[in-house]
Amino acid sequence: MELDQVRQQSDQIREGLQRVFAGQPDLLDQLIGTFFAGGHALLEGVPGVGKTLIVKALARLLGLEFRRVQFTPDLMPSDIIGTETFQLATQSFQLRKGPIFTTILLADEINRTPPKTQAGLLEVMEERTVSLGNETHRLSPLFTVFATQNPVEYEGTYPLPEAQVDRFLTKLLVKYPTAEEDLQILEQYNQGHDLHRFAVDQLSPVTSAEQVLACRERIRQIRATPDVLRYISQIVRSTREHPDVQLGASPRAAIHLFLLSQAIAGSNGREFVTPDDIKSAAPAVLRHRILLTAEAQVSARTADQIAAEVLDRIEVPR
Repeated sequence: MELDQVRQQSDQIREGLQRVFAGQPDLLDQLIGTFFAGGHALLEGVPGVGKTLIVKALARLLGLEFRRVQFTPDLMPSDIIGTETFQLATQSFQLRKGPIFTTILLADEINRTPPKTQAGLLEVMEERTVSLGNETHRLSPLFTVFATQNPVEYEGTYPLPEAQVDRFLTKLLVKYPTAEEDLQILEQYNQGHDLHRFAVDQLSPVTSAEQVLACRERIRQIRATPDVLRYISQIVRSTREHPDVQLGASPRAAIHLFLLSQAIAGSNGREFVTPDDIKSAAPAVLRHRILLTAEAQVSARTADQIAAEVLDRIEVPR
């Protein structure tokens, strides 16, 4: 596959998402980039801003199997993964597959379920395999978790374990629309269009699993110069040395930053990664991996502020 085809695929997906989701072009680019980079995404935003809608529309445009799981305090790991039941008639165990046996999984309000259930996603997010009984079941190479959480309401929620947070390639912030975008949404409904129903019934796939795999393979061929790789390393290491940071970005974060930068370059039809690609990708890759000190939290500092300071301090390679 040529890079022009990769860019065309990205443009078609973006145009489809814009039919149901108004504004925030950077969010759409990072969402598409996360998927083409082969990673998982954590979407954070207050209720009603379109987190579920955008994932539902993306799955429809990709033409891939989609399932949604509403995470609740009483949800058990077997409710997601599945279980083996003994059948008296056949005197054998039969696999009852859970909703995780899909391609696009929407883990809605993932922080409302206890850590034991959240941990059920650790293996599948890292290995794309599910272990049940004595067998290991391999999922599609395109298997992707899109999880949502509400940043405001904390009653009855459980913070995600660091090991699981680090498995998300990006954390994407879904913000309020602007006044103009609010009017665009209202105009859609004024014309009789229900955007959630439109995403399911009207959007048509613009690609296929085979084409997406080909896009990913072509994106993997995009390279970076040694100076650009050193730039990524310096960014990640600087988060660990910042005085307001208790826990900085991991080596996996450096890999994810490179992968997302590759996907951004590929979506723009370029054969190489630039520092601008890295700057575009850095906030989404770093914000959920930076744990601030207690003093910094009391001072209302944010991970995005730390990431911005790190990017400002490091010399950009030419």
